[in-house]
Amino acid sequence: MDKTVTLAHGAGGKQTNELINQIFKKHFDNPDLTGDDAAVLKVDAGRLAFTTDGFIVSPQEFPGGNIGKLSICGTVNDLACMGAKPLYLSCAFVIEEGFPMDRLDRIAASMKETADQAGVRIVAGDTKVAGKGQVDGVFITTTGIGRVSEGVDTSGSLARPGDVILVSGDVGRHGLTVLLAREDLGIDADVTSDCAPLWDCVEKMISVTRDIHVIRDATRGGVGTVLYEIAEQSNVGICIDREKIPVQGQVEGVCGMLGLEPLYLACEGRLVIFAPEQDAEKILEALREIPASASAAIIGRVTEDMPGSVVVTTEIGARTLLPPPGGELLPRIC
Repeated sequence: MDKTVTLAHGAGGKQTNELINQIFKKHFDNPDLTGDDAAVLKVDAGRLAFTTDGFIVSPQEFPGGNIGKLSICGTVNDLACMGAKPLYLSCAFVIEEGFPMDRLDRIAASMKETADQAGVRIVAGDTKVAGKGQVDGVFITTTGIGRVSEGVDTSGSLARPGDVILVSGDVGRHGLTVLLAREDLGIDADVTSDCAPLWDCVEKMISVTRDIHVIRDATRGGVGTVLYEIAEQSNVGICIDREKIPVQGQVEGVCGMLGLEPLYLACEGRLVIFAPEQDAEKILEALREIPASASAAIIGRVTEDMPGSVVVTTEIGARTLLPPPGGELLPRIC
């Protein structure tokens, strides 16, 4: 097989079949994977969640993951946030001519490993090859279907005054990891992406209560952007405590050097949860039983004051408005 992807690999002939069989089918083969125009799937009665997402991270490989792992986590986590157990995925690749075949193999292997971890099957896909310079390496789009758990109803419009706000772990690691991998900043920091599938965290939470109002994964724009989105969707105020927000020491140190706000750095393995106060502690205990959410914390609550705004209580007890998100903080992080 060729050492790099050529335009012939996207032409639909012999080389295309070689690429599909020797890279994608090798890693994705399962009883539901189809060679036909569409997968035919069995789904139990009930509500389904359906989502799609595109991934163009640069660089494609970074400490803690790569674009393949990211493409699986991003879509299964979007399903999980709706209380849906991920069932099936499709994936579409747009690959730049000249992309190294061994790197593509590593990306596909990572997708397989992550899909197995998430308990989801890749059942259909598509491959296109673009000319040199038309694509930056490889772009992946994944689409997912999941079954919504009975009695679960989550939405960014369902936050209510009195709700407690939790995060499932330390924030800002993915965005900073990609930044350090991409830029020659001369900073030696042991920072690894938090990229992980999160259905097990959601499943654990709904095993102790179905009364969870909002679940969001804090991807592009980070926790700060998610909080502002929910404040606007639900027309409520949000107050968070700076000291209670978990931030890894290395992340905090590098952010201090670069003038970055960890709350606005992307996460790829972190949830923001809004739930009634009486359920907050048992949700927190449930999350801490899962390795991916062992550092979960309660960081604030929903108020009736200043709807649409996010207020931060600082380390010295002062209250200040979290600056609204704006501009492009870090391009190409997911």
